[in-house]
Amino acid sequence: MTESAPTTEKSEKPGVLLGNVGKPIKLSGVQLDGISAEAGRAGDSIKVWTRLALTSDDRFFHRVAESLSGHIEFMARQSGQAVSLKNAGYILLVVHPDDTAELWVDATAVALRIMPKRDMVAGSVLFNNDIADVTGMSFPRVDIGEKDRIVCIFREGWRFGLFFDANPDGQLGIAEMQRDLGTLYRRLAHRDLYDAIADQATFSRLLAAGWFPFVEILGAEFQTLANSCEAGFDLNDEEVQLLAKFDAERLERMFKRWVSRPHFAGKEPLLRSAVKSFTNDDAVPVLKIVLTEIEGILNEAYRKVRGQSAKLKTLLAFAVSSAEAKAGRPDTLLFPTAFAEYLQQYTFANFDPSTSSGSAGSRHAVGHGHAAAETYTMVRALQAILTLDQLAFYT
Repeated sequence: MTESAPTTEKSEKPGVLLGNVGKPIKLSGVQLDGISAEAGRAGDSIKVWTRLALTSDDRFFHRVAESLSGHIEFMARQSGQAVSLKNAGYILLVVHPDDTAELWVDATAVALRIMPKRDMVAGSVLFNNDIADVTGMSFPRVDIGEKDRIVCIFREGWRFGLFFDANPDGQLGIAEMQRDLGTLYRRLAHRDLYDAIADQATFSRLLAAGWFPFVEILGAEFQTLANSCEAGFDLNDEEVQLLAKFDAERLERMFKRWVSRPHFAGKEPLLRSAVKSFTNDDAVPVLKIVLTEIEGILNEAYRKVRGQSAKLKTLLAFAVSSAEAKAGRPDTLLFPTAFAEYLQQYTFANFDPSTSSGSAGSRHAVGHGHAAAETYTMVRALQAILTLDQLAFYT
């Protein structure tokens, strides 16, 4: 069988979509109204799932997937079409109100709705490192109506996702279906990243070292840091290698992203100075400028929305809610809740002024002149720049 590679569309403007690579198998008499959620004897009342979204890491996935695939194969045989689904990459079953259906097995175009890190034009080659977030998945060349029922089982890497909607209310909610499929894809494709955030020991080590899955380093760059933290290794070598990747061209690309945001634009001369200092390996002005401007940029974004200024606690909550609203869910690759923890524990960490033991990673210590001189390092300068960059995606 030929597996159809997902086509992509930009988060705001659809890209060029490919056609389906095959034709569907036509079925009839397909009755699919629910999946039993618990055991029961004849005559018992049991719970029934009419809508499900599972990954192969979930407890009931394999039982449900085998049950559904077995039923679909049986219905295909009843319609005179022998089909095996065990090696398929994408299975899509669309059941219409009259119980006729189309079964697509590795035969339909798949579109991902993404938030890109850089400007994209139709026809551009897209790399995994260009993706800031995945917010939806759809089948743009398949007619799916609001009254239809859906089964979708797909493979991503060594994991699987399953979406099922028996549409008991007669309104499928196609936008919600696409969002949930995107969530499944995102969690499958970036499972290691989600695991690193969920593992308190690993995440605590990352926070202590000043690292977070910043959008700009999502992918192999962050995964290298997370793997070293998980193993309990010192991060010096990984940090040196990462620093070397932030050349003038990459910094300029980030800078353009910042000043394209209205609440960043007024800070352009200051941010330009910070970028220039970074390319000159001068950490002190980078940290002095960036860390003291972050709160002001957040305040400006808040003022544009709410019409007034606010204190830091309110601004941090605003950043989280803005990211959730922008991505559509709280569990996207922007990780807004985890980022709030990062800001509180690292960027805006408190310090004891009586001991002069503050770190240049803390805005409070830097702003009040209590950060030890030896803590003004290029690694911390990069972390501050990545923190600022994260807010460009959030607000």
